[in-house]
Amino acid sequence: MIRENDERLMSIEEEARSIKDSIDRDRLRSLKKEYVEIARGMRDLTPHDRVYLARHRKRPKVDDYIDALFDDLFIQRGDFLSKEDKSIFGGIATFHGIPVTVLGHRKGRNINESMEYNFGMPEPEGYRKALRMMKQAEKFGRPIITFIDTPGAYPGIEAEEHGQSSAISRNLAEMSALKCPVIAIVTGEGSSGGALAIGVANSVYMLENAVYSVLSPEGFASILWKDSARSDEACELMKLTSFDLLSYGVIDGIIDEPVGGAHHNPNKVYREIDEMLVREITRLKKMSPAELAKQRYEKFRNIDRAVL
Repeated sequence: MIRENDERLMSIEEEARSIKDSIDRDRLRSLKKEYVEIARGMRDLTPHDRVYLARHRKRPKVDDYIDALFDDLFIQRGDFLSKEDKSIFGGIATFHGIPVTVLGHRKGRNINESMEYNFGMPEPEGYRKALRMMKQAEKFGRPIITFIDTPGAYPGIEAEEHGQSSAISRNLAEMSALKCPVIAIVTGEGSSGGALAIGVANSVYMLENAVYSVLSPEGFASILWKDSARSDEACELMKLTSFDLLSYGVIDGIIDEPVGGAHHNPNKVYREIDEMLVREITRLKKMSPAELAKQRYEKFRNIDRAVL
């Protein structure tokens, strides 16, 4: 049902745009009425519905967020050891005149881009590139902002041979001790260590329809029931929605989305994120480098106590 409603909402929006300058006001009123009725039914979403929206092909991507929120981007590439991993995108930019380092997972908008960016699944070179950018930010005292949207780290043989597990574990260790502000935002999927490798932050936020979990619902269902088709049941058990994770203290806040998902009104989401970043950067910059590292370390060490 969520797929059909979403597709109809997009169809209504497209038709309304095409006739808004015409005199067919009766048709516009009819479309508005239908839109409101469908939107009303999309307010109470199941966890499975939110997984659908988190993966939506038209959902804003990391470069959309960077273009909308930051200025003067200087893209940084490579890990200085091996190759350039395009599934991690970012660099140095300014945010309301403040120098920052911004980075995130990059999925792509179509099949060609998705293949080029490895469907948002970084290899170890991508995580080493991310760490290089973050350590440079620490050196110059720049806040770090990460955008998380990945089904997980790439599990291929070559990635393992190049040190996937050690690259992720080093990121976790190094990020926990960074002496500069770190803010992470889960914008779509946040699965496994592939997400957490750029998610050890002083403040962690999620978009309303994003999901954050130890693995995908399909993987959970395959392990538990040997049947990936039961992923809708897995979504209920995994407690992967923003509302679940806020109640458990895993995240610090939720960024509202328009009815039907972020792709229906990206500008609204950009404004919400902008306000949150201004607030969080102002708060975190009041802390000393040692206090930032201590707060972040204790935050993640105490998550299990918050859940229990």
